[in-house]
Amino acid sequence: MTSYDAIVVGSGPNGLAAAIVLAQAGLSVLVREANSTLGGGARTLELTLPGFHHDIGSAVHPMAAASPFFQTLPLADHGLHWIQPPLPLVHPLDGAPPAILERSIEATGASLGPDADAYRRLIEPLVREWNRLVPEILSPPIHIPQHPFAMAQYGLRALLPGATLNSLAFVGDRAKALFAGLACHSIVPLESMASSAIGLVMAMSGHAAGWPIPQGGSQQITNALASYLRSLGGTIETDAPVHTTDELPAARALLFDLTPRQVARIAVKRLPAGYIQSLNRFSYGPGVFKIDWALSEPVPWTYAACSRTATLHLGGTAEEIMAGERDSWNGRTPTRPFVLFAQQSLFDPTRAPEGKHTGWAYCHVPNGSTADMTSAIEDQVERFAPGFRDTILARSTKNTAQMELSNANLIGGDIGGGANNLMQLLIRPTLSLDPYRTPGEGVYLCSSSTPPGGGVHGMCGYHAARSALKHTFGIA
Repeated sequence: MTSYDAIVVGSGPNGLAAAIVLAQAGLSVLVREANSTLGGGARTLELTLPGFHHDIGSAVHPMAAASPFFQTLPLADHGLHWIQPPLPLVHPLDGAPPAILERSIEATGASLGPDADAYRRLIEPLVREWNRLVPEILSPPIHIPQHPFAMAQYGLRALLPGATLNSLAFVGDRAKALFAGLACHSIVPLESMASSAIGLVMAMSGHAAGWPIPQGGSQQITNALASYLRSLGGTIETDAPVHTTDELPAARALLFDLTPRQVARIAVKRLPAGYIQSLNRFSYGPGVFKIDWALSEPVPWTYAACSRTATLHLGGTAEEIMAGERDSWNGRTPTRPFVLFAQQSLFDPTRAPEGKHTGWAYCHVPNGSTADMTSAIEDQVERFAPGFRDTILARSTKNTAQMELSNANLIGGDIGGGANNLMQLLIRPTLSLDPYRTPGEGVYLCSSSTPPGGGVHGMCGYHAARSALKHTFGIA
């Protein structure tokens, strides 16, 4: 075709979500992807040895399973099947049984010692309102709440720094460590305002929706979205980088599943200079150093509970975790980093040859860091699984520059689409009641650099497409 109603640049979950919304409205849609495989951060490749399938970005997907938009799509009919490990999350501790996030709030409290009741008081009211809260939390921050009481319950807690909420809510080290690890998904120092917000969402999702993994790898989320889009008549092109909007076919709407820096460069002819300047002022957060392992056997965790989950937080006490996150935010390489670890093959035999396993991990480092964190990460695993290094058959590592090389959206290794400080939670990427719509005619942003931010949920793409339908195509 020489023209389309809409073109989406980038095939991450948000780009595909935006394309689906537009195609559902009967519009002709083209998706352009620079890489040879679709998915952005939701891809799975053989990175180490033949037969070992590794998620190159996201691995565990509580928000994908809970996404209000994804739940409306027939993704199971297009090959997406969720696996729920017995435990959503385990947080090992030195010389003691781990803190455990279970589906049951009561069972979780049993692993938190003196803070069982405090944890229940903090989390139970929010979990009870989960179905009302999720659409609100995954909406633009400036909107009229449909459930103001539920949002007030959440907001009063969410606006606090994670460190403050931890000290106010809990007295024991176990609960503080568990919540500190959850809050680290914000990728900001836990002394920062609103760093509690993502920690609370992660805890709530564990109880309400679990922390599932997609059978076959994160690529299956992408494949299911792409398959459904094609069934609606959408067109997808891979190995099709876009350097300037002049390279694109004619279209009434352009939607970019890219970060502001890329959009400012590619769409410079379509956007006013002042808006370009504001996009270039957008700030990026810490990067990540990532390792994937091919393993000869399961990880030899000290405590059996660690083998009942796909996801572990490795970092010890809240004080240790907070120190590492402060370092990465302030440009210092953490010596004992907080490590997110996943072991999908324990529950999904398609990930590795029979009898073998995979490991997946990353830690936060300063944006653009080229430090080699292999030893630091493996030390943290060995700390709670002595003998882990003896199981390693092969490893694949990526520093922040290599992460960005594999996916141009990961500026300086930032996997969240931009820093999650309070300002950029509210102004993402610019101050606007409709942050998806740019001043350029028919130009929209649909990446995780728009609300509600990072995570595999497709809601940034959904909201951007709804804006395009309204303002460009006159479809309410």
